[in-house]
Amino acid sequence: MTVSVALPGRPAAAIEGIAYFTVSELLQNVSKHSRARAASVDVWRSGDRLMLQVRDDGTGGARLDGGTGMAGLAERLGAVDGQFVLDSPEGGPTTVTAELPWRDRADTEAERVGAA
Repeated sequence: MTVSVALPGRPAAAIEGIAYFTVSELLQNVSKHSRARAASVDVWRSGDRLMLQVRDDGTGGARLDGGTGMAGLAERLGAVDGQFVLDSPEGGPTTVTAELPWRDRADTEAERVGAA
């Protein structure tokens, strides 16, 4: 398992929570279903977007319509103007790319304090 994170800071807490949950669920899917020998997680910022990518060298065949797991993640990301892209041909590998809106944590904390 490899993890690479290249961020200039932390995103807003709500976005960070969704990102954590997304990666956690994807890694759980890798361990339960993919028969992978290796997996990787990459996290970076691109403009005003937080990018996540989880890859594995498993058997592939994951689908958005194959149950609640992947579809639920796609729905959760869509609710916050995010994107969820699944590439998982039969035989593998599987790559999931998720994209969330970026807001700096400091900006959201300042707004919360100003509203109090």
